[in-house]
Amino acid sequence: MAAAVDQLCKQATEAIEAGYKFIILTDRGVDADWAPIPSLLAVSAVHHHLIRECLRTEVGLTVETGEAREVSHFALLIGYGAGTINPYLAFETLTDLVREGYLPETIDEVTAESKYIKAINKGLLKVFSKMGISTVQSYCGAQIFEAIGLNADFIDRYFTRTASRIGGVGIEVIAEEALRRHEIAYRTFTPVRQLDFGGEYHYRIQGEHHNWNPETIMRLQHATRNNNYAGFKEFSRAVNDESERRSNLRGLLEFKDGNPVPIEEVEPASEIVKRFCTGAMSFGSISKEAHETLAIAMNRIGGRSNTGEGGEDPARYNDERNSAIKQVASARFGVTTDYLVHAKELQIKMAQGAKPGEGGQLPGHKVDEVIAKTRFSTPGVTLISPPPHHDIYSIEDLAQLIFDLKNVNPKAAITVKLVAEVGVGTVAAGVAKAHADLILISGDSGGTGASPLSSIKHAGIPWELGLAETQQTLVLNDLRGRVRIQTDGQLKTGRDVVIAALLGAEEFGFSTAPLVVEGCIMMRKCHLNTCPVGIATQDPVLRQKFDGHPEHIVNYFFFVAEEVRELMAQLGFRKLDEMVGRSDMLRPQIGIDHWKGRSLDLTPILYKPEVPAHVATHHVQDQDHGLEAALDHELIRLAKPALENKEPVKAELSIRNIHRTVGGMLSGEITRRHGPAGLPENTIQFKFTGTAGQSFGAFCVNGLSLILEGEANDYVGKSLSGGRIVVYPPKGSLFVPEETILVGNTVLYGATGGEAFFYGVAGERFAVRNSGATAVIEGVGDHGCEYMTGGVVVVLGRTGRNFAAGMSGGVAYVLDEDNQFERRCNLSLVELEPIKDKGDRVFLRSLIERYAKYTESAKAKRILEQWETMWPRFVKVMSVEYKKILEQRKAQKGRLRGAPLK
Repeated sequence: MAAAVDQLCKQATEAIEAGYKFIILTDRGVDADWAPIPSLLAVSAVHHHLIRECLRTEVGLTVETGEAREVSHFALLIGYGAGTINPYLAFETLTDLVREGYLPETIDEVTAESKYIKAINKGLLKVFSKMGISTVQSYCGAQIFEAIGLNADFIDRYFTRTASRIGGVGIEVIAEEALRRHEIAYRTFTPVRQLDFGGEYHYRIQGEHHNWNPETIMRLQHATRNNNYAGFKEFSRAVNDESERRSNLRGLLEFKDGNPVPIEEVEPASEIVKRFCTGAMSFGSISKEAHETLAIAMNRIGGRSNTGEGGEDPARYNDERNSAIKQVASARFGVTTDYLVHAKELQIKMAQGAKPGEGGQLPGHKVDEVIAKTRFSTPGVTLISPPPHHDIYSIEDLAQLIFDLKNVNPKAAITVKLVAEVGVGTVAAGVAKAHADLILISGDSGGTGASPLSSIKHAGIPWELGLAETQQTLVLNDLRGRVRIQTDGQLKTGRDVVIAALLGAEEFGFSTAPLVVEGCIMMRKCHLNTCPVGIATQDPVLRQKFDGHPEHIVNYFFFVAEEVRELMAQLGFRKLDEMVGRSDMLRPQIGIDHWKGRSLDLTPILYKPEVPAHVATHHVQDQDHGLEAALDHELIRLAKPALENKEPVKAELSIRNIHRTVGGMLSGEITRRHGPAGLPENTIQFKFTGTAGQSFGAFCVNGLSLILEGEANDYVGKSLSGGRIVVYPPKGSLFVPEETILVGNTVLYGATGGEAFFYGVAGERFAVRNSGATAVIEGVGDHGCEYMTGGVVVVLGRTGRNFAAGMSGGVAYVLDEDNQFERRCNLSLVELEPIKDKGDRVFLRSLIERYAKYTESAKAKRILEQWETMWPRFVKVMSVEYKKILEQRKAQKGRLRGAPLK
């Protein structure tokens, strides 16, 4: 095969020298005598050969292959240099499906192929977007991949500069696999009547091995429901013995001999279980019953359950159904001040293991009335989180968000969730310097609750690699003592926990296993809302079939903790902290004879940095968040009469750009004392003069009014939760406010309520993910109202491009004086229409009058004075899906109004 690939590269060079501008690499020539070179190897080898020959830009590469069928196959081929792909076998299969009657009669061959192409294109766009790449041209040859199980010589020659840290097989094994497939096709004595089932996604008896299979599921459920530790040990043996099948990296490791201690001297299970967490499975992706059962169980053992980015019903906050970890997916789904102050831990979701870089997603058929209310959205409307986090474009932005959250809830630990990938250690070092209290390294396995099948494979890497890199990097930079580290990704047994601890983790996340304990049977129907056991569904009929109990989950976690204690005693550790980072107690499994596994080099995972004795290898001190210098301490002192007796308070203060998150700590205090309703309108009014720093008015709640005469930096009104923010230029300013930037980027990000009036222009990403606030402004930059799901935005001037991208709810009114707004608006989900309805006109005018009252805007006054000629120039922006649902509701109310009373 090496010779064949070299010959292919030589032919490519000769073709270019002969003047050809396109080269087609095809595997159509397969027959009984010739086996195909794997298409990815062929295209990457030619691509890198031409780069080395300085000829790559002279020619376009086309791949004609029978291998490409899934999105990931296309992504790999393009990522390693293919400009065009012809998946001829996929097309021929679709044609055959049509001819054999497997597809609906309405779908002919052309339609089937066009739908397939559309699906692949959508999948590729998703891959590009989560890598921050805008065009296929930029993605072509970008090779944003990490190899697992390929040796250095092979990578250097054919996939040059691709990361591959643990070695593995070379071209000999690749050739052997190709010949084995060829042998099955052409050399079997008994004709093959049926293709291999595969079983990559769904468990198949004769297919790909799955760690979760009918035997392991049955054993775990039987053990936990009968509180049978011996039964759990059978489950554990079945799972751990799968190391014989080499199904994960930790299965290739074994413990060294330690100095055993009596198990009675080992820290009790009741302490170990406090280090366990359940994963971020959102209410909405899983049912109310499943979500609350997890929370109850974790609260009973002193562990922590995670809301996921879908939020939580406020009715749960003050009882044992409360989730201790409240996830903040960059303020995406209804992050209110009330939500934040009821947390023991606030988790910033930078990534998720099963689908790193991808935003959360919930199909519209799972968004019922309760889910929509919790997420500040509309029933039936699909919820798609933006893949990029619009308030986190740098470590400095992340540090600001950590500071924001710590202000609103000083008692909560702040976590940052990262995905295991090459380079995650460097990112984790930045996160530690940004003052995170805990870093979660999430592995590539999982995706429970709502992930489509295309999102749970081929993304991220095993947590063993990411955790080891993070531990090593933080220790080498003397940062490890400042943070706690957690890991997750298909942890099942005490052995998994102990290996994670030895590699550097202090805390451990479980997601799929607790769901299995609740009754999950791994049907892989999470995204379809048809879960037959009532877990990953909102269907009320199916939810009645849920039969999980908190006691079963409690049993499971104590079983895991007991197994951890047994292994700790065997290794000679009395406290779990003693075990953290002791990778020297692990070694590669001796005598691996698997034809692929024996070539792996696991020493990079087990490397233990040699550092001075004073350098901590586990968490020993808390972060200093610098809250003592916050201006809010003075605000809280001034607001004491209002906080204690609801007496009105007014004060004027100067402000500088060193004052960050002004109003955040005060808002948290108001909510803790007076609940989500806050205080009566305008009870506390602070007027500031000067330049406000980042996050002015973040989390501002009912009863609090913040007025700024001056200007403000980014994130003004982040997660605005019912309060009022007014910003206007200094009196006597010589500049024209409607043409001048007054507030920075990402203003009103994730706002859920309240009102904001800005006499000036905002930067980019104004009111992204607004779900309930009302705002009036003179003009906005690019990406205004992106991913908006509720609320009202009025723009009295120009917008930037890409306005309303991903907008699925709420209403925007834009003054289109130059008739160019349609060109600047993203019309993929919204419609533009004139303001025909009288109610709309009355409502719009009242908003502008209110805005003029607070800001004394000259333009607002001119619009009101010339109302009859100005209102026709406003354009109403509304989501097509949202509009349809409102019309259906209106029609339904009309029918009910005319119906006889019952």
